Amino acid sequence: MHIDIASQIAAVDRRVENREHEGRPARVVVATRTYAAPVDDVWDAVTNPDRIPRWFLPVSGDLRLGGRYQLEGNASGTITGCEPPRHLALTWEFGGEVTWVEVRLEEDPGGTRLQLEHAAHDDERWGEFGPGAVGVGWDMALLGLDQHLATGAAVEGASAWMESAEGKAFMRGSSDEWGRAAVASGTPEDAALAAAARTSAAYAGD
Repeated sequence: MHIDIASQIAAVDRRVENREHEGRPARVVVATRTYAAPVDDVWDAVTNPDRIPRWFLPVSGDLRLGGRYQLEGNASGTITGCEPPRHLALTWEFGGEVTWVEVRLEEDPGGTRLQLEHAAHDDERWGEFGPGAVGVGWDMALLGLDQHLATGAAVEGASAWMESAEGKAFMRGSSDEWGRAAVASGTPEDAALAAAARTSAAYAGD
């Protein structure tokens, strides 16, 4: 599995926003990427339980509005919004915390524009790791989706690649970019870069 790290990192537009969610301040990680595939194909890839494991994780549960899902070894939650083929919303329940994920799809001259938002109430984890805590993981997921959409096949060797020098370089580069997004959102530069360094260490074992 060989990846052009620089082009894959550059393919994602990253933003950090401060909003209110359920009456409390929240931080929102926003990742946007365009895929050379039609909207219906991208929608199917991100919602079809037969395809999700080909680029992300095995999933089980009742994958319809109001249903519960479980990602193997990872988050579970409830599907709170579903408007095919444009909008998906769900709770992301992991480690005793509840956060919120939304995916929106639009036609784009290059194919399909996917925007993913992950919102969380301000907490200690954000102070320690910043947006990269979830942003790096989503960058890897969006990379996997790109590889899957190119062929329709399952992404092979992803776990080994993440442990490779190339995979760790991707995670460090992703973390650096999320640090820059934090600075652009108003986080003091020294705090944002320190959080990005801690995120790189957590993901890449630095």
